[in-house]
Amino acid sequence: MELLKTAILKTLWRPTVNIVRTTYHADKSRLIRRYGYEEKIWNGGLMPRGEGKRLPIPEYRPANPWTERKALFGQNDYIDILGPGNLHPVKTLYSVPSWIRGVTGSEYHILLRKRKMWARTGTPLVRPTKWKEYEKRLAFLYRKLNRKTKTGRSST
Repeated sequence: MELLKTAILKTLWRPTVNIVRTTYHADKSRLIRRYGYEEKIWNGGLMPRGEGKRLPIPEYRPANPWTERKALFGQNDYIDILGPGNLHPVKTLYSVPSWIRGVTGSEYHILLRKRKMWARTGTPLVRPTKWKEYEKRLAFLYRKLNRKTKTGRSST
């Protein structure tokens, strides 16, 4: 019987632990957080200055106003007025993708034109995720236009 009592006492009885709470904030010990982490952002004051070293100043290089891009900027602006008349200004947009060139319309019209041009290429098979995103965007814009655009009799 006594063996049973000691076995029960050993399994159930636990000694009480006193939790010591410090009365004052100064008595608390600091908990070390992020041990070994080095801060890479300067937080030492107003200006990041080294001991005795001056900050490097980059070498002054004046801008060249006669670079090709700056010199030829706006060269085709009045080609339809001053030129022979056989060249449309849209044809001079060399760096613009073909489905955007000369489009007057909303995002929906541009995407329709892009889908029309890209459907004949290998894009739907080669980039199926991208193609699906185009289709989703087109479907969204189509629904939005049909719900929000007022036409003829429905505007009254």
